[in-house]
Amino acid sequence: MDSPEIRVGDNERAEALNLLGEHFSHGRLNLSEFEERSAQASSATTRGELEILFTDLPAVTANVPETVQEKDNASGTLDHWREIVMGLTPLLALVLFFVFDTWLWFLLVPAVSIVLYAGRDNDDDKPEKKKKN
Repeated sequence: MDSPEIRVGDNERAEALNLLGEHFSHGRLNLSEFEERSAQASSATTRGELEILFTDLPAVTANVPETVQEKDNASGTLDHWREIVMGLTPLLALVLFFVFDTWLWFLLVPAVSIVLYAGRDNDDDKPEKKKKN
């Protein structure tokens, strides 16, 4: 491991500021802590001065974006709005058939599916396919 007395440059300070921003965005730092540590990172001259800013914080790992993504997916069913619209379309067509007494409303089912899914590759919606690419 390198000595903590090694001097740092602008790139190292910018990287430390970015990491502090990530910790702040995940709620690990409150605003005053973030401001204080950011000021210290901006004025740091050695690696030791930067390293001490992160001693009580967990290492940023590759699974942080997945955690954020899982939180976003838990927000509800908005990720599957196309499926919801397609599921409701036949019911709407049935109601309109009885109200207006014409079978042409059932043409909504293929029309809506064309509008919602035309030109889309079904594999793009599957998370396991996204991870492989």
